[in-house]
Amino acid sequence: MESFLLVDGHALIYRAYHAIPPFKTKAGFPTNAIYGFLTILNKTITDFNPNYLLICFDTPKPTFRNKIFKEYQSHRPKIEDNLKIQIPEIKKILKSAEILYLEKDGFEADDVLGTVSNKIKSPNIKKIILTGDKDILQLVDNTTFVLTPQIGYNKSKLFDKHEVEMKLNVKPDQIPDYKALAGDQSDNYIGAKGIGPKTASDLVREFNSIENLYENINDVKSIKVKEILIKYKKVILMAKKLALIKKDVSLSFNLNDLKFEKFNILMKSDLLRLEMMGLASRLFKEKSIKKVSQKKTSETQTELF
Repeated sequence: MESFLLVDGHALIYRAYHAIPPFKTKAGFPTNAIYGFLTILNKTITDFNPNYLLICFDTPKPTFRNKIFKEYQSHRPKIEDNLKIQIPEIKKILKSAEILYLEKDGFEADDVLGTVSNKIKSPNIKKIILTGDKDILQLVDNTTFVLTPQIGYNKSKLFDKHEVEMKLNVKPDQIPDYKALAGDQSDNYIGAKGIGPKTASDLVREFNSIENLYENINDVKSIKVKEILIKYKKVILMAKKLALIKKDVSLSFNLNDLKFEKFNILMKSDLLRLEMMGLASRLFKEKSIKKVSQKKTSETQTELF
């Protein structure tokens, strides 16, 4: 079986930025997010030896979720300047390394990941999604797994369907229904006010989906819970739209362009420019070097859109 590593770029960058000390070059350019991102990416590649690799990013523009709910993620602090200026450098390094990335205005990286994962339906390709975002657990199925870095970068946890159900007490594809009832503080929506996580998971397990729950609302045993469900119906249905990861974003990509062997040696000059000598040494031992491709990275990137 082949393996396909899909990376939630921004989730990994944020985690790296807040976990790594504020490294800087001699000129004062911050590099901690770059260093952490590349470190965990390299470790994951070493551990899983993927045949295919793709990085997915958010874009600065509002998404369709902001149109549905203006307050969606509105409480999140503005991205710090020291982090913001590192993101273009990461993308530049990825181009040098001949690692392709995708992003789509109007959608989150989650939706791009969901769409790509949905399009790769071969039972012979195992998909591993590297992220710190638990929302992506809803994409887990028989051939899709979620890998989350734990504290530090030495350990990661791999979620299959059983692990997801053990953690949340619902099946992966029921997570949007669960979040619609329990709400999501990190995304700034309440769901059904007065219904906690346990009641939410119990309802989802009993009725399977929000839609089926409302079709059989009279079968809800608790009068209080039934009243809450009726009162917050509009909010709950909206919350499910916010929680559900899209799997049908208009994207064009060729799986063959995502084949991965090793980092291109052109990447090394970027690392040295950013004074990451130790990382460059680790990544570019003789056995890790890929010969420079005759096909320009920019040309490969253009083919994805």
